[in-house]
This record gives sequence, C-alpha cells and structure tokens, in this order.
Amino acid sequence: MIFKVNYQETKLRNPKREDTKTLYLEAETVVAARAIVEQNTPYNIEFVQQIDGKYLEYEQNSPDFKLTEFN
Repeated sequence: MIFKVNYQETKLRNPKREDTKTLYLEAETVVAARAIVEQNTPYNIEFVQQIDGKYLEYEQNSPDFKLTEFN
C-alpha cells in the first residue's frame, strides 16, 4: 500500500503549517509506515494516510510525487 506522510523536518521547533512537507512510501500498514519514517529520519510526523484509488491517481499526477525508499 502507498502512504502519504506529512511531517516537519525537525522535532526541536513548534510545528508550523507552512513548513509541513510530504513524502510517499510503500508499507504494509499505517503503523509500519510510521515506524519506517521514525527509524530512518529525525522528522516530526504529523499525519500518515493510506492513499489509493482516485486519490492515488491524483497524487501520482503531481510533479512532486516520488516514492521514498529507505535502506
């Protein structure tokens, strides 16, 4: 499944909506997606959402859509 993760780049500052960034990744569950990001980044995760169907098609048409892979 594909997940959309909204995050702030640091946990040290208070979150600001204007600084929210997005990444997309494949995982089995929402919990697994959150764990992958937490283990591989210092990001402050705001929201993790499964995307599929028309919503996934819409996101894939965005020039910013790129699946993130962690080693």
